[in-house]
Formats: sequence, C-alpha cells, structure tokens
Amino acid sequence: MSTSKRLMSLDVLRGLTIALMILVNTPGSWSFIYAPLKHAAWHGCTPTDLVFPFFLFIVGMSVYFSFKKYGTTLSKATASKIIKRAIIIFLIGLALNLYPYFNFEKVRVMGVLQRIALAYGAGAMLCLALNRQKLLIALTAILLGYWALLYFGAASDPYSLEENIARRFDLFLFGENHIYKGFGIPFDPEGVLSSIPAVGTVIIGYLIGQVIDIETSLKLKIKKLLIYGIIMVVIGWVWSLVFPLNKPLWTSSYVMYTAGLGTLFLALLIFLIDYKNYQTWAKPFVHFGSNPLFIFVFSGLYAKTISYLIKIPVSGSSTPISLYNYLFTKVFAPIFGNMNGSLMFAISHIIVFWFICYLLYRKKIFIKI
Repeated sequence: MSTSKRLMSLDVLRGLTIALMILVNTPGSWSFIYAPLKHAAWHGCTPTDLVFPFFLFIVGMSVYFSFKKYGTTLSKATASKIIKRAIIIFLIGLALNLYPYFNFEKVRVMGVLQRIALAYGAGAMLCLALNRQKLLIALTAILLGYWALLYFGAASDPYSLEENIARRFDLFLFGENHIYKGFGIPFDPEGVLSSIPAVGTVIIGYLIGQVIDIETSLKLKIKKLLIYGIIMVVIGWVWSLVFPLNKPLWTSSYVMYTAGLGTLFLALLIFLIDYKNYQTWAKPFVHFGSNPLFIFVFSGLYAKTISYLIKIPVSGSSTPISLYNYLFTKVFAPIFGNMNGSLMFAISHIIVFWFICYLLYRKKIFIKI
C-alpha cells in the first residue's frame, strides 16, 4: 500500500477515544458506575485509565503527520505554530474550569486540556528538534528521570497520595485553592510535574507514527506494531513491580504499559479496517475524530450548563434540581434502573454529540487551532 494513502484506522482510534472520554465523563450519576468505567482508586489500571494516554498517544502521531509537510524539523515557523497552539489549548482548558461561575479565587489551574497543551508543546518541540536516536534517548531520560524525581522526592512513601512530590510541587506552585480536591485532599491528577512523563506518551506516539508512515506494507506495519506493542506492555508491567502503574501520578511504568496497549489496539484497528476492509461499523468514529477538540470542549460546556445553570422544579419539593440530575432521576433511572440508567444516560449523550460531529463532517467543517 502506498504511504500516501491515509489510514482510516488512525481517525477511528481518535474518534473512539473521544467517544470513550464522553462515556466516562458523563454518567447519569457518579454513584452508579460499572467498575470498568471507573478510574483505579490509586495504583492500578482500568479500561477507563487507558482513555487519556491513548489520546496523548494519538496527539504524538498527529504531530508526526501534521508536521511532515514541514520536513518534521524544528524551525521558527513550526516552533511558533506549536507554542501558539499549546497556549490556546491551555487557555481553553482554564476557561472551561472557570465556567460557569468564573471564580478566579478558587479556580483549578490545571486540567485535561492543560495537560494536553503542556505535553503537546514540549513533546512536539522535542520530536521536531531531535532525530530518532536522540528522541529515544530523551524518552528514556524523561521516564527514568521522573522515576528518580518521585523516588527521591519523598521522605517515606514516594508513590502515596499524601507524600508524592508531584502533589507538593503543585501546592507550592498554585496553593490549595487552585488544585483539584476529588481525592479528598488537594492533589491534581493533571498536575505540572506529572505532565513530564506525559510528554513521553506523546513522543512514543510520534515514533509509532514514523513506523506507520515509513513501512509501505500493511502486513509489515501490523507486524511491527505488534512487536513494539508487546515489548512496551512487558516493560511497563515488569517496571510496575517496583514503580506502580498509576494514572494520577502518570508513572513511567504506566506510560510504557498504556502506550504498548495503544500500539496493540492500533494494530488491531489497522488489521480490521485497512487490511480486511471492515469499515462500515467504524464510520461514526471517523465523524467523532474529525473535530476532537471542539466536541470535547462542547461536551464539557454542555455538562456544566445543565448541571449548574438550568434548574427544573420538582413537585413536592421547594428546591429545584439541575437538568442533569432531572434527566437521570426522572427519565433514565425509572426506565433502566440506577446502574443501567446511568450508563444509558452517557450513551445517549454520545449519540447526541456524534450527530453534531456528523453534521460538521457532512458540511466539511473542521474546527482546528
């Protein structure tokens, strides 16, 4: 197969990841979620813990293919483009955190989009500045250096929620009022220091993009991806025996393990979609993948709007409830039950957001930065 022909599987992987992001971020109730759709409490890796690293893995591949026309080298023009894009993504993430109350005194500074911005910015710069051999050295240095930083950065338990240096650094940098508190204490799972190894995820995606582009045979692409994927999964799993898999800390073992699974999953998609031509089922995910940043931001704004701004009066109660809560408790839960109702709530929103993506795709509207 000619390398000039775009692989549909790359778009499908991006779209699948966005759809899964919506699925895990929009349950009917956070009290009713099936185990695979929950993040690991601390150490460990559930299917949900694969979604974000898969997205950064895709970001890395996108860097390769986006900047291929510039010769995949760092110049003033490419550096300017990267910095501008990273700043805009970071600011969009910050604005999303501020919405709808715009409380600057307690706004969370970091978040998903902010991590994407930092990992993309630093990762793209390194990928374009270094050749393959030097990039592998940089990747190794990042992952080993972060391991050392965590290990030597705490007096007693370096990988614990309370003691890890990533948490203490964010507290020093931002203060308690501007850090995520979903773990019971101030700790940001998308913090600044833990964004360092996330750069490694982007770099691996970039290197895998090179493999896909260079190899002209589909069979050889799949074979190499399988080999590299298995190697990374094994390295990540063995490493986890001394450096646990941990998404909130984005441990180096987690980087290798999830990148390996992402590579294996991509190999499977290439086999099914591009080699075997089983493409009909995948087309909705192509639509999702065509405007990934837009639909992620839109879904976040939508969820916050119906959670905080739109209230519905309920008979027998003097206090109205949010539209989000109303839809779950009065529509989905009575029909499907609590657990399935929460799941169907999320799936229904995937369908609604897909329809928006489909309309944009049909009209050839692609919102990019």
